[in-house]
Amino acid sequence: MRLFPSSPAKELDFSKRTCIMGVLNVTPDSFSDAGMFYSGQKAVSHALRMAGEGAGIIDIGGESTRPGSEPLPADEELKRVIPVIEAIRKQSPVPISIDTYKADIARRAVEAGASIINDISGMRFDPLMPQVAASLGVPVVLMHIKGTPRDMQKEPVYEALIPEILDYLRESIRIAEDAGVHADRIIIDPGIGFGKTFDHNLEILKNLGLFTGLGKPVLVGASRKAFIGRILGGAPPLERLEGTLAAHTAAILNGASIIRAHDVKEAVRAARVADAIKRGRIE
Repeated sequence: MRLFPSSPAKELDFSKRTCIMGVLNVTPDSFSDAGMFYSGQKAVSHALRMAGEGAGIIDIGGESTRPGSEPLPADEELKRVIPVIEAIRKQSPVPISIDTYKADIARRAVEAGASIINDISGMRFDPLMPQVAASLGVPVVLMHIKGTPRDMQKEPVYEALIPEILDYLRESIRIAEDAGVHADRIIIDPGIGFGKTFDHNLEILKNLGLFTGLGKPVLVGASRKAFIGRILGGAPPLERLEGTLAAHTAAILNGASIIRAHDVKEAVRAARVADAIKRGRIE
């Protein structure tokens, strides 16, 4: 997959091994790390550490999208993410993804050095996003969400979970491609935890292979999610590592090309073993 021309890293190749996307929440209220990396220098240092541990992408988000969260004003989101992107880009060639559904944030982030747009709405929340993404020429992640972060976990109901998510993603792909996004620069994400119950999340992981039928690389973001905590008897986010790695492994064996992870070193090592099992060889 070709990246934006200004990115020091020109290619992402998902054919040889699973790519680990390191999570960098530049927010004071993240569900997973309680704002541990909110300050600028801590955020940059953590990003460089994840790159050193083997992250193929650093995913930077300035707005919390945890269940019940409220939208963040764009000017505040810019203040949080742009300086961090600029500082990382000066020190590392690691590809940077901007986790936003706002077209202007995406544009400014790419101008600052990001090379991927990760839109939790699948280009549904901001009508300008498809055209902006197409004009920038960058890869995009199109995720499924039911509702908005504010209300997505208020008793989400589906008549047919997998078919409905597939239909949503097909439509997002159509929206992107009609706007001019290159077909080979689209990644899909079924949106674990975004308008999904405990059972829904397990069903998605079990049937992940169906999503590969859309012909796009599949990203899975299960790291430290609440369903893992429930399986582990109520373990809090920072104590969900083993369960997270189990979910990562299941996702890889069922077709995921990209794993979004908080614990990069451990995720890289687990993915190496899962890849060896899946491919029957060590790359």
